[in-house]
Parts: sequence; C-alpha cells; structure tokens
Amino acid sequence: MELFKRVRPLDYLLTGALVVVAMLIGLENVNAKSADDVAHVIESHSTWIIPVFVLAVLPVLLRRSAIVAAIWASAAVVGASVLMFGWIVRCGFGLPLSFVLAYSLGRFAKNRSELGAGLLGLVALQVAVLIRDSATDGAGIMVATVPIAIVLTAVGLFVHNRTRTVAAPVQPQAERVHA
Repeated sequence: MELFKRVRPLDYLLTGALVVVAMLIGLENVNAKSADDVAHVIESHSTWIIPVFVLAVLPVLLRRSAIVAAIWASAAVVGASVLMFGWIVRCGFGLPLSFVLAYSLGRFAKNRSELGAGLLGLVALQVAVLIRDSATDGAGIMVATVPIAIVLTAVGLFVHNRTRTVAAPVQPQAERVHA
C-alpha cells in the first residue's frame, strides 16, 4: 500500500511506545475502582476501551505520508470513545498523542492548507481527549495544551525548513573571467 511506503523504523518505535501507553491507560480505566482519586467517576469499565485507545494511536504510522488524515483519524476515534465510554481517563495517552502529531504536522505538512487543516484537527483531537476526561475535569486544561501543540508544530516547521536547507545542494558561483 502506498501510504505505508514512507514508514520509517522511528515511526514504528514511536507508535509502539504510544500503543503501550494507550494500553496501560486503558487497563487503568478497566480496573479502576469507584474510590479512585479522579475528578469524575469513571463511567465505563469495558474491555473495549483498550482496543479503541490502541486504534486511536495507530495513525501515527501515517504521519510522514498523510499527516492531516492521521490527525483527523485519531480525533475521530477518540471522539467515538467519548460517545462509547463517557467519563474515563484519556489524557494519559491522548495528550502525548496530540503532541507527537503536532510536531509531525510541522515536520511533514506539505503546504499551508494542510497546516491549517492539521491545526484544526489537533484542536478537535484535544477537545475529544479532554471534554469528558475524568482526570482533568474537562477541557479547561486546553489553555495550556493548545499552546504546547502550537509550539511543537513550530518546532516541526523549523526542523522541516532546516533539513530542507541543509539537504539543498549548494550552487557554486560562476568564476569571473577577467579580460
């Protein structure tokens, strides 16, 4: 498949790390007791939380070839988890996911329209992560997380521009012939 041709070993490593974190957060939700120290009582203990969280992080594999699609796919899966499970803890994997995708957006967006669509998708992802998050008591924390995502996108843009500059061949100046 054409989308997976640009996947690099680092992408597998990054996705694997996020999968492990998503699985651990999912397990915490499944095994949570009603007396756990959270802002809102965890509404669901379904074992389906774990594969849904894993599904949410898998688009990181597509960050080089389809970053905007990866962001919106993750946002859609996390948004579906809000409808399926209600108040549970999502921030433990969702915020790191949004930060990875924010850097990747700056690094791999092909043009300004992709950058704009990606930034909108990152906000949607963070809203989905935080809107009914038992650990953070809702989306109020976005006053900190959105600026972090913007800074990481800017860092990705800087790296993208820096690598393009370094990779560009230097054109030697023509030697002047004096008559």
